Amino acid sequence: MVERDQLHRVLDETLRPELFTDYAPNGLQVEGRARIRRLVSGVTACQALVDAAVVEQADAILVHHGYFWKGEDQRIQGMKKQRLQSLLRHDINLFAYHLPLDAHPELGNNAQLARVLDLAVEGGMEPDNPRSLGHRGRLDSPMTARAFARHAEQALGRSVLHVGEPDDEIATLAWCSGAAQGFIDRARELGVDAYLSGEISEPTTHEARETGVHYFACGHHATERYGVQAVGEWLADEYGIEHIYIDIDNPA
Repeated sequence: MVERDQLHRVLDETLRPELFTDYAPNGLQVEGRARIRRLVSGVTACQALVDAAVVEQADAILVHHGYFWKGEDQRIQGMKKQRLQSLLRHDINLFAYHLPLDAHPELGNNAQLARVLDLAVEGGMEPDNPRSLGHRGRLDSPMTARAFARHAEQALGRSVLHVGEPDDEIATLAWCSGAAQGFIDRARELGVDAYLSGEISEPTTHEARETGVHYFACGHHATERYGVQAVGEWLADEYGIEHIYIDIDNPA
């Protein structure tokens, strides 16, 4: 077992939330029991994940998308009430790390996405920032955009939307998990052949076509499954706790 406060301190020291201006509070969002033996991780603290954690008799949940987002209705009603009630009734801790989990250079979503897609990391999309939200790098060997899209689909287990000429050869890429399609501007400034993210929006298509930067939309959920798993496994190895990753499918 590990003490809740110790686990919270270790997560904060590792993920460094103080370095980010984020859209929701990072760290311990809902306090539960004081000692943690079993940790469940998942992408989003939806009701289905909370229910699954209850079945697994988890002491804590670690997610990328937690609660209390800026601009949301602050009243504890409806869906929010049900989620919080489930956590509090079963005395389960909820830890959530958003941008800090994207940016960690080894355990983060973007570092882990590079591992899953066999991308060689050469630095961050923000060259002078050691906790850059996006990464840049290259393929082991150049391939056509069509071939890379197939590779990403096989690795991620979902369809990939590609904007660009499918027979063009690509070698260099930049990537940022989740809803980071706006970073295509930064990718273009870096001079890479392609940019990969989770979501696509209407302007992204035109920007990719008109600038010649290939764009791959690989799914918000699909690109952010790996950071919580890496952190959960690391905690299990370091502190001897049980870790279970639960994937609540999301087509977005």
